[in-house]
Amino acid sequence: MPRALSESGRVELRLRPEDKATLTRAASLKRLDLTGYILGAVLPKAEADIAEAERLTLSERDSLRVLALLENPPAAPDRLVRAAKARFTLP
Repeated sequence: MPRALSESGRVELRLRPEDKATLTRAASLKRLDLTGYILGAVLPKAEADIAEAERLTLSERDSLRVLALLENPPAAPDRLVRAAKARFTLP
């Protein structure tokens, strides 16, 4: 439940007192400050969530189709061949 993110990188979090007490106790048992404890638990999860969102998962059928196209690519359309011969560049 982040409240705000300022230019300094500060994030405010509103917690129930009992939740803060639990986090503070757990942090002290690990000999960490509260920020270090929260970041140690949350950052790996955030990185995993980002990696999962950025990863493309193909079905077996689609994977085989991609491999087949890489091994035997279709012929280039005439327009593409002409553009390549004319050294066409995108703006």
